[in-house]
Amino acid sequence: MKEIRQTYEIKAPRSKVWWALTTAEAAEQWGAGPATMDAQRGGEFSYWDGDIHGINTRVEPESLLAQDWYGHDDPTQKFNVTFTLEEQSGATLVHLLYVGDIKDEQKDIKDWQEYYFTPIKELLEA
Repeated sequence: MKEIRQTYEIKAPRSKVWWALTTAEAAEQWGAGPATMDAQRGGEFSYWDGDIHGINTRVEPESLLAQDWYGHDDPTQKFNVTFTLEEQSGATLVHLLYVGDIKDEQKDIKDWQEYYFTPIKELLEA
């Protein structure tokens, strides 16, 4: 098992960042639609019309979201994703932990930036 750890600073309150991570409405606004999200423990989610989907395994509002992720490349392969939110000087730090059978670490890092965190930052910092 490999892991990717990254931290992103988003110049928005923690409540807004939590909204962006845990609602289908926000996911569709930042580009992950069609999306669904049941933001409770055991709740299912789906982004990009099911290309990424899974289960929320731990939900601590405005603090921590842990998920089991499955992708279109191999729908049986599970990745563990944890977002930990920390408010700091009017911004929110999102600590990402991505764990699984990561085959191309540089591609995955780029994908997190390009398809997830850059669009969330653009939405919330506008």
